[in-house]
Amino acid sequence: MSENELIALLRLQRIPNIGDVNAKKLLDRCGNAESIFQEKKQNLLKIDGIGTYTIQNIYDAEHLEAAEEELQFIRNNNIEYSYFLEASYPSHLKHCIDGPILLFKSGNIDLEGQKIISVVGTRNITSYGQGFCEEFIAAIAPLDPIIVSGFAYGVDITIQRAAMQHGLQTIGCLAHGLNQIYPKVHKKYVAEVEKNGGFFTEFWSTSNPDRENFLKRNRIIAGMSEATIVIESAEKGGSLVTADIAHSYNRDVFAVPGRATDKYSIGCNNLIKQQKAQLLTSAAELVYLMGWQVEEKQKAPVQKQLFIALDETEQSIYSYLQLNGKQLLDTVALECKLPIFKVSATLLNMEMKGAIRPLPGKLFEAI
Repeated sequence: MSENELIALLRLQRIPNIGDVNAKKLLDRCGNAESIFQEKKQNLLKIDGIGTYTIQNIYDAEHLEAAEEELQFIRNNNIEYSYFLEASYPSHLKHCIDGPILLFKSGNIDLEGQKIISVVGTRNITSYGQGFCEEFIAAIAPLDPIIVSGFAYGVDITIQRAAMQHGLQTIGCLAHGLNQIYPKVHKKYVAEVEKNGGFFTEFWSTSNPDRENFLKRNRIIAGMSEATIVIESAEKGGSLVTADIAHSYNRDVFAVPGRATDKYSIGCNNLIKQQKAQLLTSAAELVYLMGWQVEEKQKAPVQKQLFIALDETEQSIYSYLQLNGKQLLDTVALECKLPIFKVSATLLNMEMKGAIRPLPGKLFEAI
C-alpha cells in the first residue's frame, strides 16, 4: 500500500458521520481511498445511503493534517496495520459489514488456519469463574486455538494469562491506541502477550480508553472469532453486548451457567434462557458442538490399551466405559463421582491418547 493511500484511509477513518459501513460503500464505488477525495461531491451523493450529512466534513483539511500526524506515529513506532481487503486482516471479521476498514496491531499474530475463540465476562470474576477459565484452557490447549479477549480486569486477563501459561496464542483487542495500555497494571503482561500473539485496535494514538470505545471494540472481539464464550456476567455488562453482537453476526455463542442466586451468573443464565447462547460446561462440549476434531498430528498413535499410560482419573473413566459401553458425559461424571468439567477435560486428553472416541449424541466409548 502506498503512503498516499494509507493517509487517505486514515483520513477517511477519522471523518465523523461516515463510519465503517459507509466508508466501505465509498471505497467500493471509487476503487480506493485516494479516489474518494478526488471525486466530486455530487458524484459521491449518488451512492446509495450516502447523503449530505454523511459527507459534509469529507474535504476538511484538518482531517488530512491529523492523518499525516498519525502516519508519523505509525512510522516512528513501527506500527503494523491491516486493511480490510488484505490477507493479513482477520478473515472472519472481513464478513462483518461494520468491521473496521483499518486495524493496527502489535506483536507476533498469526491467524492463518487457526481456530479462534473469544472469551469475555465480568471484571469482578469469582473463584468459580477463575476455576472455569483455568480448567477450560487446560482442556482446550491440545487444539492450539487462539484466545481473544479485551485485556481488561477479571475474566479477560484471567483467560489470557491461562492461555499464555499453556503456550497458546492470545490476542487483546484494545479500546485505545497502541501508545498506551489500559488498565496500566496490565503493562507487565504486554511483552509476554506480544511474544506469542499481540494486540489489535482500530483506535489512533490520540484516542483514550473512553466508555464508548470499549463498546465499539466489542464488535472486533465478536467478529474475528468463530465462537464467543461468556464465562460470568451480571445482569448488564459489556460482555453481554459482545454476545449480542456475535449473535447478530450468526456466530456461535456459549454461556457458562451458574446458580440462580449468583449475581455474576445472571447474565449468562439469561443468555441461555433467551436462546442467545448455548449452555457450556466444558471444553469437550465446545469441541463437540463446533464440530472440531483433534488433528492427527496431535494424537498419540492408537495402540493396544495395555500400553497406553493413563493416570488414576483416566483409568477410572476408561474402566467404567470398558465395562458399560457407550455412555453420556453426564452419566460418566455421575457414576465415576467426578465433576463434569473434570470429566470433559479428561475425556479430551484420553481421546488424544487414543483410549476413547467421541460419538454423536455426546456419547463416548472405550477403544
